[in-house]
Amino acid sequence: QGQVEESGGGLVQAGESPRLSCTVSGLTMGNFAMGWFRQAPGKEREGVSCISRGVYTTAYADSVKGRFTISRATAKNTLYLQINSLKPEDTAMYYCAAWDSWRSAEVLISTTPDYWGQGTQVTVSS
Repeated sequence: QGQVEESGGGLVQAGESPRLSCTVSGLTMGNFAMGWFRQAPGKEREGVSCISRGVYTTAYADSVKGRFTISRATAKNTLYLQINSLKPEDTAMYYCAAWDSWRSAEVLISTTPDYWGQGTQVTVSS
């Protein structure tokens, strides 16, 4: 049974640059597109970023473009989300996601993934 597990969240100051990690197990990571979602209190879960399989194209939500960078280290079965210039509105539970799909990152970021993690909480203090 495949699993994805997030780490790297916590209480951080606005303006800091934390990096979230997602470890993949039970799956061949190279066969999956990967991504991140987040859900803030009282809001719907939203796609934050996605990186496709194969050519590793990326997509980002407008709210995070220029501040978040997604990357994958397939040999390590690990996905990353580098967050720069953290803002209070970035406070949310962040979820790792995996799709068994060849579709583009731009399409997948708006679709339900095949695998979800349990989430890691990022709380931004101003």
